[in-house]
Amino acid sequence: MVGLPGRTALEERLPSLREELDVDLCIVNGENVADGVGITPKLAKKLLEMGADAITLGNHTWRRPEMVGWIDSAERVVRPANFSKHAPGRALTFVAARDGTEVAVINVMGYLFLDVAYNPFEVIDELVDEARARTPVIFVDMHGEATSEKVALSRWLDGRVTAVIGTHTHVQTNDARVQPGGTAALTDAGMTGPHDSVIGVKAEQAISRMRTGLPVRFETAQGGIRIEGALVECTPDGRATRCETVRVEAT
Repeated sequence: MVGLPGRTALEERLPSLREELDVDLCIVNGENVADGVGITPKLAKKLLEMGADAITLGNHTWRRPEMVGWIDSAERVVRPANFSKHAPGRALTFVAARDGTEVAVINVMGYLFLDVAYNPFEVIDELVDEARARTPVIFVDMHGEATSEKVALSRWLDGRVTAVIGTHTHVQTNDARVQPGGTAALTDAGMTGPHDSVIGVKAEQAISRMRTGLPVRFETAQGGIRIEGALVECTPDGRATRCETVRVEAT
């Protein structure tokens, strides 16, 4: 979700979308909600109030310094597990779906092209084992740049988690699938925000920096707003039966 346009779109449409799609649980990646970069405690609380059941984060987790002192108290907000062991916050949380089913939510970040302390493969097994001790329904947000790394993690976890859904590139991919072991997978869920842009940024600003190499202050674009994501269905034992992309034009 990117900036005010993304927040406004979801606030207006999330209640009706949950009803239309018969959604039991909604997970939102919120690391770009604060003017396109980072998240604040106030905005995290707002996302939860508007209907998100859990919030995942990514490489902009600490862009807003007020998150550092607050995130330990945020039970439904998770940050990437492969940050420093000394970083505050949690990488795994449990939230209740509409019917009371407990759902584990895990957040990891890609190692390729991003700055993390550990490879996600070094930490994911322990997290999955911890989650499986409480519930078979497990969602993993793999926040990464490289499609290969996201696909590899989804294959590694096939049959052990319900879904591995990628975030970070802001570009929705066309590979939604249920793998042989029963794990739903999608390389990237896409972007909720202004698509008349360069991944949410005013196009002329992004192009200027790419063409000249000079610093440019980015601003969130305003046009072509739509909601993107993924819809996953599963059985009570946590095996996915359906995975498909969602794309809704904002009114």
